[in-house]
Parts: sequence; C-alpha cells; structure tokens
Amino acid sequence: MATSGNALKVCNCNRTMTLDGAALGRALGREAIPIYTELCRKEVDGFTSALGAQSCTVACTQEAPLFTELAAGAGASTPLKFVNIREAAGWSAEGAKATAKIAALLTLVDLPEPQPVAISSYASKGEVLIIGPAEAAIAWAEQLADSLSVSVLITTARGAELPATRRYPVWSGMPRSVEGYLGKFEVQWEQINPIDLETCTRCNACIKVCPEDAIDFTYQVDLTRCKAHRACVKACGAIGAIDFGRAASTRTEQFDLVFDLSTQPMLRMPVKPFGYLAPGADPLEQAQAATRLVQMVGDFEKPRYVQYEEKLCAHSRNTKTGCTRCLDVCATDAVRSLGDKIWAHPFLCMGCGDCATTCPTGALRFAYPGVADIGMRLRKLLSVYRGAGGKDAALLFHNGTSGRALISRLARVGKGLPARVLPLEVHSVATIGIDVVLGALAYGASQVFALLDDTGADEHGALLDQQSRIADAILNGLGFGGMHWKALRAEEPAALQAALWSSQPAATVAEPAKFNLSNRKRETLDFAIDHLVRQASAPPEQIALPVGAPFGTLAVDASRCTLCKACISVCPSSALQDTEDAPKLRFIEHNCVQCGLCETTCPEQAISLVPRLLVTPAARQPVTLNEAEPFYCVRCGTPFGTRQMIDVMTGRLSTHSMFAGTALRRIQMCADCRVIDMMESKNEISIFEVKR
Repeated sequence: MATSGNALKVCNCNRTMTLDGAALGRALGREAIPIYTELCRKEVDGFTSALGAQSCTVACTQEAPLFTELAAGAGASTPLKFVNIREAAGWSAEGAKATAKIAALLTLVDLPEPQPVAISSYASKGEVLIIGPAEAAIAWAEQLADSLSVSVLITTARGAELPATRRYPVWSGMPRSVEGYLGKFEVQWEQINPIDLETCTRCNACIKVCPEDAIDFTYQVDLTRCKAHRACVKACGAIGAIDFGRAASTRTEQFDLVFDLSTQPMLRMPVKPFGYLAPGADPLEQAQAATRLVQMVGDFEKPRYVQYEEKLCAHSRNTKTGCTRCLDVCATDAVRSLGDKIWAHPFLCMGCGDCATTCPTGALRFAYPGVADIGMRLRKLLSVYRGAGGKDAALLFHNGTSGRALISRLARVGKGLPARVLPLEVHSVATIGIDVVLGALAYGASQVFALLDDTGADEHGALLDQQSRIADAILNGLGFGGMHWKALRAEEPAALQAALWSSQPAATVAEPAKFNLSNRKRETLDFAIDHLVRQASAPPEQIALPVGAPFGTLAVDASRCTLCKACISVCPSSALQDTEDAPKLRFIEHNCVQCGLCETTCPEQAISLVPRLLVTPAARQPVTLNEAEPFYCVRCGTPFGTRQMIDVMTGRLSTHSMFAGTALRRIQMCADCRVIDMMESKNEISIFEVKR
C-alpha cells in the first residue's frame, strides 16, 4: 500500500477471525487489503512501514498502546486510529459473514470529531466532612487525616472514643441538609446534645462524676440514661461545655467533599453529585469510597452535556405549569424549575441525557455528542453496510464502560454479536430518543437496541421503554411490522446473547433517506416521519399513540369553552391561534407538542390532550376547534366577545355587591363604553366618599 495515502492495517489475530481481504477491499472501494496474522509480533514491520502515510488505521484496539509506542520510538508523526473489529465483528459465530459490518466500522474513523462543548471546572482542596456514627466516622477520620483535611460530624455517639490528639474538628448533631457538588458543598446540621464538642477540653471530669454512666469517651450525654443529677455540669465548671438548657442551634459549613456513612444517606437521588460518597455500612464499599476520596483533590473538568433554548421550552407560562418531563426524569436533581423556565445545573448534571430525550420540543438537547453528529455516523455506517451487501441492519447503542466490556465478554465466552448487529458507542444510551431512532429507521436500519447497564436499567429503562412504545406505534401504524426498538437489560453475556440472537429483523424502508439529522428535535422528527410515510405502502390518515407522545390533537368541550383564548396566550409552539374576523379557536396539529399548558390554563377545564400522529397534509393546516356567536356591545353595537362568555360572566357576578343595580349591565359593554357609562352615571360612588 502506498505510504503517501491513508494506510489500513488488518490482522486476523493469529487466524482466529475469518477475513476476506479482497471482499473487504471492494466494500471500502480499495484494492484487496492484505490480511496479517501477527501484526503485533513477527509481522510488526507491516505496521512500521506505514508510518510515512498521511494517516494509519489499525483494525485492533488491544495493542493500541504497543503500536503507539512503536510510532513514538520511530519519531513518526503519522496520525494513528484504532478500530475494534475483533470483539465487534470477527469473534462471532457469524464472523465469516461480517465483512459488510467490518467495512462499515472501519469507515467511521474517517469522520470528523464531534463539535466541542463548554466545560464545567471543579476545584477541590480536599476538605472533607465525614458524617455518621462515631465509631465508623472517627475510624475513617484517623485513616484519612494524613491525606485530606478532615472534619467529623457524629450522628450517634455510643461505643466509640474520640482521639487523644485534637487533629481535626469534631462536631455532633443531626444533619439537616447537604447541597452542592465537588468543591462547593454546604452542610447544615443541628446541635442537640448538651455537650458542645468544640468547647469541651476532653478532661474526663464529667465522665468520672456521672452516676448513670451516661457519658462515655465520645463526650456526649446519652439522654436515655441521664437522670438529671447535673453533676457533670458542676464538674465542667468554668469551661461551660455542658448546658442542658441550651436551645438547639443550627450550624452551616462549607466543604469540598462529603463522606456520608449514614445508614440512610442524606442525598437520596439515584445519581449522587460528584464529590458526595455514601457507601453505606459495608466495610469494602467504605474502603473503595475512601480511596476515591483521596483522588478527588485538585482541579477537574467535565463537559456541559446539555444545552437549553428557553424560547422552545413548554414548562410554564404565566405561573401555569405545563410540561414537567425533564424534572420528572432527572436522576441528579440537576434540572430545576425557575418560574416559567427550567435550569439545568451544569455542575450537578452527570450527562445521562434523560431530560433531552423526554423533552417534546427540543428545548433541552444533549450536546456530547449532538444528534447531528450521531446522525452523521449512523448514515455513514448504514450506507457502507448496505453498499457492501449487508441486510437487516440492527444498531446496538452502548456506553464506553460497562456496555463495551459486556460486548467484549460476549465475544470471548459466547457467540459474539450477530453479523447484522452493528455496535455504536455513545456517552449514554439514554440520549437515544425517538428522533435518533426514527432517523436510523429512515436511513434503512431494521432495528435499534439500547444496552443498559445494571444501574441504567433502573434509571433510564422506563424512559426508553416509553420512547420505544411511541416509535413502534408509529412504525407499526405505517405498516412496518415487527419490533423496531428495545432497551436491553443485560448484565451478563448470556442475557445479551439471548436477546440479540433471538431477535427477528423488522420491516424497514426500501429506499434509505438522504437528509441529515438535525440538533433541532422537531426538524429531525419531521424529516424522518415524512420519509417513513413516503416509504409506507398504505399509510393511514392517523395513528393512535400512547400517552406521553409529543404529537397529538386537542379535544375541546364546546359546551364549556367560552373562547376566552387564555389557551392561545400560553401555547409555546403556536399550535393554538386566534382569528380577527370572528370568535374562533384555531389549531395546527403539526405544531402541537402535547405539553399540556393549554389544558392546565383553561379556566373552564374544557381542553384535554389526545395523543396521535396525523400523517396527512391536513396536519399543517389550521382547523377550527370551537367557534361561537359574537356578543355585541349593548351600547354601541361593537362585537367584543362571545355570547357564551358574557352570559357566564353575568351569571357569576349577578350576586356580587360591586355589580348591583345597573353596574351589571356594563359587563355587556365594550371597554370604551364602560368608561363612558361610568363617567355619565350620577349614582357612581367616588373613592372620596368611601367611609373609613
């Protein structure tokens, strides 16, 4: 291979993979590709000979450190790229049929890197608060004091002993709150014991005089034993550390780290903030957590995973709450309501992507990587796979930790991945929503699998199950039969193998789409659904969808609706519209995101959501949901409302003291005539006549 171009080195790993160099070359648009047997050993010259190329791709990740070292030793500046074809394709019961998949995987390295994102920076000096029972808290404080700046908050005191040397602060009390993240934790607790450990000199005088043995070497009073002799107070004397009359006081301090040894941790969210460790009572878990604590000193960075576009948000309008989906699914309490908008706390967000996946408008979008970058890889992967003769492509999204490891184990101890299953690594599989899935199906994929790990099954499984029900309802409704999307809960290779090898290909499009996926969710959904509709043999006019779908219409009870148009004022997507010529409520179904703001705002409770997908052009045309007879001003004849609304208002206010007599008639007047009538009335009471 010419060293001036892009070199590709493929090895069958000591003949454990069946690779066809000629077929692989054809699939990649190259000449036949030489297949090495021991590229990392006796054939290593095959690698070093390519170090003068513009770039070099090696189809092996196991020996990436070795090849990188060889290149550095040779002083080569050739960019190196590594692709795993062994566990992903070659080590499989269908390895001989995996040429199309291998070709597709190899082409991904030529794509540009995802767009960079902003960074959140943490700074930790190692100031840690250890919370928990005295025995455990003091023991770990003694072990960590040489590595970290330790403070201790004792929650229960019996059976322990404070150290003889006052090396670090020790407080006692009941923790009330823990807030923050690495480098900026704020802990609040309430001191309730009569002995103040900061004032106490640990002279032991109180222990010696206590007749009930209610004070031990934690220097705390066991109030269940104390009989109120108060001999300890007298023994403490001028030190004044013991005060049974002291009111409970609240204290707040800041720390970089929190080591919570409580049986029930203070923070209960599924995913804890960076810097907060709650290992429970298990000694091994505590030891592992302590090791991690020592490593959390210094400056750290993480991506800002989520971007927010306020104008698209359907959370709230005019203090009326509509969509709360992101708030409901956030496992770290990072997404918070701020009046009519939400806020994704950049330091608490751990990048699971649930909020972006469930967002119906795309106001929250995942940026690490974004949908556009994922779509570019999907399109390339599926295009090359299809061009190389691959059929019934199934995508397997997995993360780079537990997911990658499980796929590797399956290749080593099981049947490996089927030849039609194409693995694609992402930061979090929870970022794969209906926009990505429907886009993948439009590109020609038959199925999409999302591999959950043991923690992700609980945190993200329910959301992905809901998303899969929506996607399959659309696809099955269009006539594409089969199961197209599934979240796989597999912790062991056997479970993953059973799920993948038993799955049957689902129907897909005959002609793949050519559009690019967009970071704007509704644009991607529009393009994907339009293509799927065009590819369907007999698309219906509408498809019923499960509750929670981001598509649908509204059912308006005309007998209750007064056409007050409050719903129009809060609609974030312009689905509800006004008319100037007559009292009408107009609706464009294509724009509706089923956020529920109109439903919660309606004072007459006349609106309900109806999830469905209208696939005809009528979805983009305005329709009238309700109209009414206009009401004409009784004084000048100008239309200014609806008869039903005026009748309802006069009925409700007829017994109100402010509308007694002729004043009630003003409700039936337009705004100008009301003012004129008030000025002309001789019986109007003046503000100066109101008795005080």
